[in-house]
Amino acid sequence: MPTGIVTGARGGFFQVYAEGVSRRCRARGILKRDGKKIFVGDHVDFEPIGTEEGIVAAVHERKTLLVRPPIANVDQALLVFSLVEPDIAYVLLDRLLVVVQAAGVAPVVVFSKTDLAQKEQLDQAVAMYTKTGFPVLTTNRLEGNAKTLFAPLLSQHITVFAGPSGAGKSSLANQLDERLQLSTGDVSEKLGRGRHTTRHVQLWPILENGWVADAPGFSQLDVNLPSRDIRSYYPDFLRFQEECEYRGCLHLDESDCGVERAAARGDVAPLRLFHYRQIVQDVMEREARQY
Repeated sequence: MPTGIVTGARGGFFQVYAEGVSRRCRARGILKRDGKKIFVGDHVDFEPIGTEEGIVAAVHERKTLLVRPPIANVDQALLVFSLVEPDIAYVLLDRLLVVVQAAGVAPVVVFSKTDLAQKEQLDQAVAMYTKTGFPVLTTNRLEGNAKTLFAPLLSQHITVFAGPSGAGKSSLANQLDERLQLSTGDVSEKLGRGRHTTRHVQLWPILENGWVADAPGFSQLDVNLPSRDIRSYYPDFLRFQEECEYRGCLHLDESDCGVERAAARGDVAPLRLFHYRQIVQDVMEREARQY
């Protein structure tokens, strides 16, 4: 039985791609009865029907699963943010970094439209996120080097493009592979935010055996983790946690906090610590309502 990858899902049908052919498939009845869900990104076994249709018979075990939007087997997330037009929301970037790591997905920070930003603003943003240890890339339409810059990252991987509407996710993907032709939207001058141009999760082939997801909803992510675990997803805090007086220090208002001292020295970005505390306090409030 052939194996393929689910590249789209809509109205009870699934687009399954295998060996250069995309088929419109339904799920076998037993999958529905067992409550087995099928997500974009799933590797599935299917029975071909003619040349254009098929029946999904089995779903392979997933490596990762992002819940909102629902995408399976994502290897990495390109978190695409423009510094201006629309203005960057660093707290959203910090939330996304936590969420994708918790899902087992490797984050890559991408600052787009750098030709529109002030040099000082760009330098500060790059310096702040370089301290995290995650890859940090910059791009703009004028340089025209997107394919050279991103090809090593995207080949042989399933990558999700995440970030606010208007940051240039679809434009970047189109620069990388002309076959994509994803819809793009200008930034609304009135609101200073991009119009949503993607409504359904879809995987698109890109470069050499790579797949990208242009996915709506990523700017609405909640951090669904225990409050005590969030610090584990701040790698720029880790070496300073050893300096905390209390082993279980959450870096909130504890005395003799090594991370707070590091922020005062500039070894940790104060804005990152501020957002971390916001996220933890939001989660703590949710936890308090649950009990």
